[in-house]
Amino acid sequence: MGNEEFAGVFPYLVSPIGPAGEVLEEVFESLIEHLIRSGVHGLTPLGSTGEFAYLTWPQRKKIIEVTVKTAAGRVPVVAGVAHTSVREAVRQAQEAEKLGADGILAIMDSYFPVSPKGVVAYFRGIAEAVSCPVVLYTNPSFSSTNLSLEAVEELARVSHIQYLKDASANTGNLLTIMNQAGDRIKIFSASAHIPLFVMMLGGVGWMSGPACVIPRQSVRLYEMARAKRWDEAIAYQKELWSINRIFQKYSLAACIKACLQIQGFPVGDPIPPIMPLSGDSLKEVEEVLKRLTALGRE
Repeated sequence: MGNEEFAGVFPYLVSPIGPAGEVLEEVFESLIEHLIRSGVHGLTPLGSTGEFAYLTWPQRKKIIEVTVKTAAGRVPVVAGVAHTSVREAVRQAQEAEKLGADGILAIMDSYFPVSPKGVVAYFRGIAEAVSCPVVLYTNPSFSSTNLSLEAVEELARVSHIQYLKDASANTGNLLTIMNQAGDRIKIFSASAHIPLFVMMLGGVGWMSGPACVIPRQSVRLYEMARAKRWDEAIAYQKELWSINRIFQKYSLAACIKACLQIQGFPVGDPIPPIMPLSGDSLKEVEEVLKRLTALGRE
């Protein structure tokens, strides 16, 4: 699709994996078609919702291949890349670009503590190895390595690093980033309690797992924000918050896969050792989904 700018709602795609470890291609294609028909502005395979940490490289490669093939240029594909080493992350990023990804979501996996210089070197290595836009991803809830303000400022000067997807929910830190690097890097929000706040400050959209489950509602919220219908948008986001609440209460991938199965997409269970929802937790998810599905028909 070229190097067009990314903006809008980018669902973090689940990774439908069968019991033998195979990618469930047909159901994945069906889900992607549904999301595109629902008006999403891009697709992000291998984000947190995609359970990237539990997948082998052949599985990750197949997920990217199917996403690119099914999207067929209709919306941009921003593929997640994550590893503990710079060398392997660079290799994956180059492979993803060769497979047709329009952008890279750069995630840092870590085990041993990494110095600030090492963090910068990791993301810089990915960005300098590709020719497509790179989205930095920071999520301190799931990663022991966070992007400091100083690191973001330095990386914002690196060619191809054009976006930051912030899942910290630290609005003060986000304001500082926007004040000091906002002319060089665009901000995507997480799908939590602050996407409208980020949009009010000039953010370009959000990348989120819940958008897999409520794509029409997510797009509607984005359109309200774009039109600056803030009172209406705030009321609507309050209604949509219930799905984010249960995703925080239970395992993210397990919740989203359960919701998709309820909606008729047999995407399989979360990848072990993550357990699928059952019993009262599944009933709670069903009730929330029923209420939000009605909102999507308005």
